Amino acid sequence: MRVDQYLWCVRLFKSRNLASTACRKGQVTVNGQIVKPSREVLPSDQLKVRKDQIWHHLEVIAIPKSRVGAKLVGLYCFEKIDAEDLERTRLQQLAVQAQRDQGTGRPTKKERREIDDLNQETSEEEIK
Repeated sequence: MRVDQYLWCVRLFKSRNLASTACRKGQVTVNGQIVKPSREVLPSDQLKVRKDQIWHHLEVIAIPKSRVGAKLVGLYCFEKIDAEDLERTRLQQLAVQAQRDQGTGRPTKKERREIDDLNQETSEEEIK
């Protein structure tokens, strides 16, 4: 099965076109090599996919015949996630919360201090 088709079948991407684009951008590697969308995937291959600024590590267990339901994805691949990636995701979610709605104007002095305190806390956690 093609790499882009496999990534779509195991629901890592919403469409096959998105999976192909990720391959063309060099965001997909198979066994440590950057691949084209047409590269064949075999069981026991190690996939590394960059999606939403996070590297997803997948091990191919089996090849599905077509797109599978979310509950069945575990039968076809095993995903490994690093603790660093999980922490980075949490920090990104905090950063989104600190953003202001468009059109609300400049922050007041009090709001500015709160934003600075939040940014300082997250940078201290990164150092630890």
